[in-house]
Amino acid sequence: MSTNSIYVVPSNQNIDLRQAVKNINVLPAMPVIAQKLLALQINSDENERKMLMLIEQDPQISAKIIGLSNSAMLGSARKTTSVKEAAILLGMNRVKSIATGIAIMSLSTKVSTGKFKAQDLWLHSFGIAFAMLGIARAMPAKIRPKDDQVFLAGILHDIGYLALAFLDPKRSDDLHALLSAKSDRPVLSIEREMLEICHDELGAELARHWNLPDEIIAVLRYHHTSDVAEAAAGQPIVHMISLAEKLLASFGINEHVDTHISDEDWEVLGIDPSKAEEISVQVAEQAEQAAAVY
Repeated sequence: MSTNSIYVVPSNQNIDLRQAVKNINVLPAMPVIAQKLLALQINSDENERKMLMLIEQDPQISAKIIGLSNSAMLGSARKTTSVKEAAILLGMNRVKSIATGIAIMSLSTKVSTGKFKAQDLWLHSFGIAFAMLGIARAMPAKIRPKDDQVFLAGILHDIGYLALAFLDPKRSDDLHALLSAKSDRPVLSIEREMLEICHDELGAELARHWNLPDEIIAVLRYHHTSDVAEAAAGQPIVHMISLAEKLLASFGINEHVDTHISDEDWEVLGIDPSKAEEISVQVAEQAEQAAAVY
């Protein structure tokens, strides 16, 4: 993974995004702590200790993980005060993916502000990630992805907005001004008129730059087009994100997605549609609780 990329914000408002994204020097480097966490295999006591030590060195990540472990969604009777206690409640793999996601999203502090609100991206990404965990629990065990894969994909699914803000702050600002306005047009429709490359493809290119797994790259690339054949490499997580975004359509960033949920949207994930209302309520509650911790 590259650690030497230079943060270059171009002044040319008419930059060719498709060409620019091929230039490694204008893409942000993955934060070092995220690189170290991703490289760690949580398969021994020694590696678990290394992971906890890494997290404890970062006050922001530590505080958020402890806050999540104390949230109402876990229903713990005893308040945790350390990363180690939080890891016991949340699970080592989940803590790893949460910490990695928080570290990566810290890149949002390095882009220009304006209509693009890093906090909105954070809230949306965090909410979708926790919503997906709720959806995963309702899925049959034989097709249910691992929690750490689900959470990391959820946190990163819209990282393309961050890439756009790095590459072309002006058009990023223009895009988020339109998304904030009342509109029935879906985000990809708006982006195709404004940009050479949409946020889903930008996110996939950034993930490829960071050497993330192929399934994560596929999730980022096809989370708005879950029915295309190429999305197969990221399934069932692609379908899970699609469903989560319908359930939380205006949570954080409003991407104006189609909110109609069919029985097939549940059945493709092995979930009985008769449980839809119950799951929807749980998902909304979890997202709100996660947002409160943020």
